[in-house]
Amino acid sequence: MAKFFVMFSTDPDVDPRKCVVGLACAAQAVEDGHEVQAFFASHSVRLLHADYIDAIDARVAMPDGASRSMVEQLAAGASIACSTGSQAVVGVTPDNADDVLVAGLGMEWSGPPGVVAMSAEADRTLSF
Repeated sequence: MAKFFVMFSTDPDVDPRKCVVGLACAAQAVEDGHEVQAFFASHSVRLLHADYIDAIDARVAMPDGASRSMVEQLAAGASIACSTGSQAVVGVTPDNADDVLVAGLGMEWSGPPGVVAMSAEADRTLSF
């Protein structure tokens, strides 16, 4: 099986469908048994916010709960990291994350060093 690095950096307010397609591809890789590392940067970090991910389905013609289910699948079977600085821009820090983010992410807070390290270790890289 391959090791995938999936980079999310698209603003979901600008292109929500692209973001959900990325979630679907990452979740599919997990389902297929691949090792997946997902990194959320820039405004894509909002895809990890519970209220935001619950509301995005209506915007992309997906059944209610579909996008949250994909995030939960990633939480269960992938390594998830996010940009500490990008989360801070939208008001989330490690101190208030439990009140804002989807539960159970087991997330690593990182930045450019994490992106470079994860992508360098991957067999395949996807970017959304």
